[in-house]
Amino acid sequence: MKKETKLLGEERRKEIMHILKNSLSPVKGGELAKMANVSRQVIVGDITLLKAMNEPIIATSQGYLYLQQQEETYQVERTIACFHSPGDTEKELQLLVDTGVLVKDVSIEHPVYGDLVASIMVSNRREVKQFIERITHSNAAYLSQLTDGIHLHTIAANSDKILDEAEEALRDAGFLITEND
Repeated sequence: MKKETKLLGEERRKEIMHILKNSLSPVKGGELAKMANVSRQVIVGDITLLKAMNEPIIATSQGYLYLQQQEETYQVERTIACFHSPGDTEKELQLLVDTGVLVKDVSIEHPVYGDLVASIMVSNRREVKQFIERITHSNAAYLSQLTDGIHLHTIAANSDKILDEAEEALRDAGFLITEND
């Protein structure tokens, strides 16, 4: 899509959709902006318009992702409750992706705002490392810090057996909240 002149409105959004639908990994807003010769803020506006038109685009820590690609890969999903300190976040995510799951998001129940959900979309150690680096470099807080470490994850895999293995790994590490807790 790299153009010497700016791509305008509808043409630019069509090109964004083409790129996202054909990408196997998330695409950064800055990359889309360079390709279209516009600012990143213009791309953010385009993504907002596309989402308003019910396009299944999500913003992840690695960039924008057209969601249907992920849904085709993973057939089952589950929400799990976890508890740990911020320093154990990388270990928790590595345990999950090492069992073959996609960690779709993290959510908390905030006393004022209600349910807060943030997309994570990591499925391997490289993506976990990138996620942790973004948190570290931006000095952002983990959502779980708002609830003293208690949080939920939506995880997805190709089978319930894999999800069971993921839960067992978290249980063994002391990160999984169970009905007996």
